This record gives sequence, C-alpha cells and structure tokens, in this order.
Amino acid sequence: MNKKLIPTVLAAALLASGCSLIPSLDKPATPVAAQYPVATEQTQQAAADIPWQNFFTDTRLQQLIQTALDNNRDLRVAVLNIGQARAQYQIQDAQRFPEVGVSGAASRQRSQITSGYANAFSVGVGIQSWEIDFFGRISSLKEQALAQYLATEEGRKSAQISLVASVANAWLTLQADEELIDISRRTLETREESIKLSKLRLDAGVASELDYRQAQSLTENAKATLAQQLRQRALDINALTLLLGQTPPAELLTSLQGKGLSDLPVMADVPAGLPSDLMLRRPDLRQAELTMVAANANIGAARALFYPAISLTASAGFASSELSDLFDSKSKGFTIAPSLYLPIFNAGRNQANLEVAEVQTKIAATQYEKTIQTAFREVSDALVSRQTLADQLQSQMAQVEAESARLKLSDLRYKNGVASYLDLLDAQRSLFTLQQAVVQVRLTQLQNQVGLYKALGGGWTDAAAADTVAQAAPTAGKP
Repeated sequence: MNKKLIPTVLAAALLASGCSLIPSLDKPATPVAAQYPVATEQTQQAAADIPWQNFFTDTRLQQLIQTALDNNRDLRVAVLNIGQARAQYQIQDAQRFPEVGVSGAASRQRSQITSGYANAFSVGVGIQSWEIDFFGRISSLKEQALAQYLATEEGRKSAQISLVASVANAWLTLQADEELIDISRRTLETREESIKLSKLRLDAGVASELDYRQAQSLTENAKATLAQQLRQRALDINALTLLLGQTPPAELLTSLQGKGLSDLPVMADVPAGLPSDLMLRRPDLRQAELTMVAANANIGAARALFYPAISLTASAGFASSELSDLFDSKSKGFTIAPSLYLPIFNAGRNQANLEVAEVQTKIAATQYEKTIQTAFREVSDALVSRQTLADQLQSQMAQVEAESARLKLSDLRYKNGVASYLDLLDAQRSLFTLQQAVVQVRLTQLQNQVGLYKALGGGWTDAAAADTVAQAAPTAGKP
C-alpha cells in the first residue's frame, strides 16, 4: 500500500463520521396559562435584566451580597462543577480525533536454528484503535456532554439567584428581629412600672392581689418574649454567617439597632411580564431544558450501538535488526489495520440501553414541565401576595393606632376609677400583640418583593451584563 494512502484513508474516515442517530427533540407544550392570575405591567426590561445592585438599593445589603458571592461555599461548588463539566466535555470531544503517539521497542531472542541471538529494533508514529464515528455514537456523546456543561452553567446562575435572595431575606429578618426586640424592651419597661404601681396600690389596700398577679404575669410574659427574640436574633446571625462564608461586619449589625423595617431603603419595583418570559429569563428552566437535550442526545449514542463499530490502527516508522541501521531508508515501513465489530448477541444489553435512554428523556421532559409549573406558581404566589399583604399591613397599622388610643383611654379610666385594671391589662396585651404582628406582616411583604424578583429570574445579572442587554434591547426581536 502506498504511504500516501494513509492520510487519504484518515481524511475519508473523518468525512464519513458525520452520521447522527439523535432523534429530533420536540419541546413539550408549556403546561401553564398564557397570563398570570393577577394583571401585570408589561415593560421592555425584564426583571432578570435588572442587576441585584440596582434592585437592592441599601448599600449595607449590597456589601453583604457581594461578600456572599465571594465567599459562599455552595456557590464555589457550583462554579467548580462548571469546570468539571467543561473538562468532561473536552474529554468527550477529544474522542472524535485519533490519538497519535510515538512508540519504540527493542528485543533480543535466542534462535533455535543458529544457536545465536537475534535483535529487533523499531521506532515509529502510530494510531492506536481509533474508532471511526460512522454512526455518530461519539458525536452523540459529545452533544450530551455539551448540553450537560451548559446546564451546569445555568445551575450556577440559579445558585447565585438563590444566594442573593437568601442574603437579602436574612438581612430583612435581622432588622425585624431588632424591631421586635425594641418593642419588647419598651413593653417590658412599661409593665415593670405597672407592676411597681400595682404593688404600691396593693400595699395601700386600694387594689386587690388579683390586679398585682395579673400585672406580674404580663411582665413575665414580656421577659419570656424578649428572651425568645434575643435567641432568634443570634440564630439569624448564625444563618447569615453561613450564607456569607464569614462573620458579618459588626458595624453593619450595629447599624440595625434602634431602627425598623420601615427605615430601610425601598427596593426597586420589578415588572412581572408574561409566563413565556420565564423560559428565557430563569436559569433553572434553561437548565431543565438542557438536561432534556442531553438525555435526548444519549438516545443517539444508544442507537449507534446496534451498528458496526469500525476502528483503525495505523503506524509508520523504522524497523531493523541492527540499531545502527534503524533509521536507514531501507528500514522504513508502515501498517494500517482497520477492524469491524458487529454485535450479534449480547443478551439484550443494547436494547436495554436504548430503553433506558428513552425513559430518561421522558423523565427529563416531565421534570422540565414540572419546573415550568413551579416557576409559574412562584410568580403567581408573589403577585397575589403583593396586593393582599399591602391591604393587610394597612389595616393592621390602623388597628395599632386604634389600640394605642384604647390603651390611653383605659389607663385614664382606670386612674379615675371608672374602669377595672383588667381592662387596662387587656389593652396592653392587645397592643403588644398587634405591634409584633405589624412587624411580621411588613417583613413578609418585603420578603415577598425579594421572592418576586427571584421568581422572575433576577439576581444573577451583574451591572456590566445589564449594560450590554440595555444596549441590545431596542433591536431585540427584530429581524
């Protein structure tokens, strides 16, 4: 065989390896309504294109989020997973090309005929068992690895979204803790004064022991509530520490003292858009879609196992019985050895592999649909809660004002002997409960804003990427 035939054979093999048995993938129909149950504003900029630095306007919170992005261990693992998936894709992609290497050998063998020794020396360049991808098995596995790599990248974005939202919620929770502690301390001071007054009235014989014991009970209740809230604040600081990957700066925690949730900078409002926008904006939906693509590509690899596997081994170099003559022109030689393997019987293994791949694709498609439905529900829940929480907060704040007025009147009536001490204690207890409820509702309302931003896919875009998107927005969707 002419030596010029070797590159010709290799080129023909590369050209022939273009067949693919990957089935066409039809994405499932969107299993949700075309509109959210609550009317939403339609704007050009999607929530996912709003950087978290623009959504969270509190500079202290921005500092904490950046710290978490730099130090959170879960996010580090997500980034490392991308590197691993990229390397796996490169490994799989390399299978399409022959592995070329240098080989050398030397042997010495005793001859039975001449009773002497025979030497053999060889050196050359060769290809070891290169599978020619006639039926697309290797290219199918390459497509699978590529989809898995891209899905891992989307998983990293999804992890960042969750981290940003978790840090924001933890920060809001700490501010609520401080506000609740402040309410409990002020209430405790009032009740301690009240119990002193009750003791004096009891000793003077103008009040019963029942009034004193009721005041004492409310005082101890306030102490227990304060202890519980102090414990909860410590636990919430521990939770924030885990998210940040380090201890929160003491000056940031100190800045929360003496302030309430209403003192925090307002978060930016975000448009909800349409459910169809989620397909493009939420990384977890794209991750689920790419997982489905990877599973579908695996079907092509499983189908290719039913067809012949063609491999090629080739080498070219020098061989001689004398080391001094090894590189002589007369010592040149080459070999090329194609081989073919066609499975006839393997106890149904190939068919089982194909069935597994097909079922995995159906599972991935079902999970993709479930991810869409979950995303739709998260946005819908946030939109429904947004209006009802605003109404609830307004009503409860009005109720606190009414209860404060009732407490003042009850205190005045009690001091004038018109009302019983029980009425005064009931007004105190009711006001304390309502003040805490207002804080909880306001916290829920703020966390709902964070939840809507997260549900719409916001939190992974940085400022630089947002500028690029903003510049491209006027031409988006145009041919």
